[in-house]
Amino acid sequence: MPHFLWPQFLWLLLLLPLLVLVYVWLLRRKKKTVLRYASLSIVREAMGKGQSFRRHIPPLLFLMSLAAMLVASSRPFAVVSLPSQNETIILAMDVSGSMRATDVLPNRLVASQNAAKAFLAELPRSVRVGIVAFAGTASVVQQPTLSREDLVTAIDKFQLQRATAIGNAIVVSLAELFPDAGIDLESLQYGRERQRGVSLDQLAKDGKGGDKPFTPVAPGSYTSGAIILLTDGQRTTGVDSMEAAKMAADRGVRIYTVGVGTVDGETIGFEGWSMRVKLDEETLKGIAKSTQAEYFYAGTATDLQKVYETLSSRLTVEKKETEISGLVALLAAALALLSAGLSLAWFNRIL
Repeated sequence: MPHFLWPQFLWLLLLLPLLVLVYVWLLRRKKKTVLRYASLSIVREAMGKGQSFRRHIPPLLFLMSLAAMLVASSRPFAVVSLPSQNETIILAMDVSGSMRATDVLPNRLVASQNAAKAFLAELPRSVRVGIVAFAGTASVVQQPTLSREDLVTAIDKFQLQRATAIGNAIVVSLAELFPDAGIDLESLQYGRERQRGVSLDQLAKDGKGGDKPFTPVAPGSYTSGAIILLTDGQRTTGVDSMEAAKMAADRGVRIYTVGVGTVDGETIGFEGWSMRVKLDEETLKGIAKSTQAEYFYAGTATDLQKVYETLSSRLTVEKKETEISGLVALLAAALALLSAGLSLAWFNRIL
């Protein structure tokens, strides 16, 4: 539902019925003048039914043009779909040992790699993408770039490792989005300088909990970047996931989370050891919700592909409240030109 910055101008729309009355009065006055010099039957024969109806179309279009002008002068706002301003997207992808599970064919890792590469192919070439791989720790395997070839090469080089540090992946991704924010990755990831009661944001002020001010912004308000977090398991080490999500929310960054694999869990084995892997949907939903983003579940390779297709459309087109007075003014101009054009074509005059 549109709203108006200057709604007081809408009162001028009440003048339009007055213009209609003036138009009707002019028609009757003209009719009386014509009847002084010709009989009614001759006038009707000359005008014809089609001609009589067409004579009202240009004035009607002009009236609609005036109405559109008045609406435009009220500066209307509406929620419309516009090209997204996301300039940088960080793909944070799980490379923990559980990604070798085959419940998503051919396995979770290969399925996620294929889906990520398809996602890159759908993104506009103007969007920079960086890749963070995480297991027991998180690291940048490709800094944000426009080169899709470099990104595909980085994805193909994933190596499986043990443990899952989801919070670390979020922190490293934030450091890539805000390289000048003073986020000390070493202290944040390994907690060497973490003290009881010291938050991640306090450490992130200058890397050591200094006095550099940081002012939180509204969650989801950062429009120049986003994080896509893909994982198949629960956090087993590193920074607390929800604390890292709050750090992103305070910076306005949306984290779209993608859960891959079996919700109920699965036991996998490798080189003589086995482990039970289970998808922590509750945490992933919490991360997405706290950052004003969305959670997606991908139980199969096809589901995962569809998730990335959905994310591509969400990140390249977004709904925003925008002033549309320019569009309404353009409509007014088009109606006025059409009115004048029809009047000239049909009656060799403008209105």
